[in-house]
Amino acid sequence: MANNEPQLSLFKRGLNWSLPSLLSDEHAPDMLLYDRSFVVAIVGLICFGFVMVMSASMPEATKLTGDPFYFMYRHVLYLVGCVIISYVVLKFEVSYWEKNSGMLMLAVLVLLIAVLFIGTSVNGARRWLSIGPIRIQVAEIAKFVFIVYMAGYLVRRHGELRENRKGFYKPIGVYGLFAVLILLQPDLGTVVVLFVCTVSLLFLAGARITDFMVLVLLGVATFVLLVLFEPYRMRRVTSFMDPWEDPFGSGYQLTQSLMAYGRGDWFGQGLGNSIQKLAYLPEAHTDFIFAVIGEELGFIGIIIVLSTLFFIAIRAIRLGNLCLKMQRPFESYVAYGVGIWICFQTVVNVGASIGMLPTKGLTLPFISYGGSSLWIMTAAVMLLVRIDHERRVSLVQAVQGRTS
Repeated sequence: MANNEPQLSLFKRGLNWSLPSLLSDEHAPDMLLYDRSFVVAIVGLICFGFVMVMSASMPEATKLTGDPFYFMYRHVLYLVGCVIISYVVLKFEVSYWEKNSGMLMLAVLVLLIAVLFIGTSVNGARRWLSIGPIRIQVAEIAKFVFIVYMAGYLVRRHGELRENRKGFYKPIGVYGLFAVLILLQPDLGTVVVLFVCTVSLLFLAGARITDFMVLVLLGVATFVLLVLFEPYRMRRVTSFMDPWEDPFGSGYQLTQSLMAYGRGDWFGQGLGNSIQKLAYLPEAHTDFIFAVIGEELGFIGIIIVLSTLFFIAIRAIRLGNLCLKMQRPFESYVAYGVGIWICFQTVVNVGASIGMLPTKGLTLPFISYGGSSLWIMTAAVMLLVRIDHERRVSLVQAVQGRTS
């Protein structure tokens, strides 16, 4: 343990710690005890998100409170929370998450039940628990904790999963319980994200193809039924197909979003010069912030943002591959799950704002305004940083052992 202390202290200071005398060229990429490009991409997106939230929220803040910087001040508090969360998550070893995945899952289930009775209702949805001035969206916590739980389950029951249906349907039962509680809020978008993560992790864990296909078909059928039997969901689905049919009704939000993209052209109108955010585009600083990015920074800005988001997702999946090669299955499944989550949520958010997918109310990772989403995403990627750090430390120790 004494040998780890100088390594950990160097990691905390963010120094480039190398062992050229101990590591061969094969291990050169692992000489740094954390993935610098991954961390820089995350911090860059969060800082960019702060700038865009400030730009997109001023008209709405002025209208609601008379203070154009109202949402900016709150976002600063969210950023302080991100720093605290990062410190806490990086302090815990990965083994803590694996050992306590079941307890974390039970704690989130209790919160999901509690929010139905004592939660705060906003626009007809009861999704938030208020703790003093802070409101926590429990469904966001559920995404992260469910991925950790699934990773732990797949490690514990890997043989059972591959050999019989019982091992396959146990986590489906847990997912079903999560889904019912979240649908009661209601929040179909989170249920879809959880389903995609669940199906993806079961497939990667080697679930039998027949069970996998049955689950996919069942999920699609359930989604269709949920849309058909809820009028407001049906309106969302039909309006995105042709928003110009009712541009001042069900298609209003999407038509305003498309106008924002149209005005953006190649290089945009310039930061702060969006017209659509001036009370035309609803949710300009939350679900539809990408449209404001398109209007102000143009196609080039959009490509840079998307490239950074997908770089983070791909880096997470690459980390999963590296952990799998080192026989670290829990870490591998967590990395896969977080990478898939970030990628899918980005696709849904962007797809909804450009009219390719129905509106689902999902935030753009690290950029949209909202403390719960930003905090939970930060916790998830900081866990990946901790996983990668432990992987690199073990690699260094292995090389030291061979050379001693």
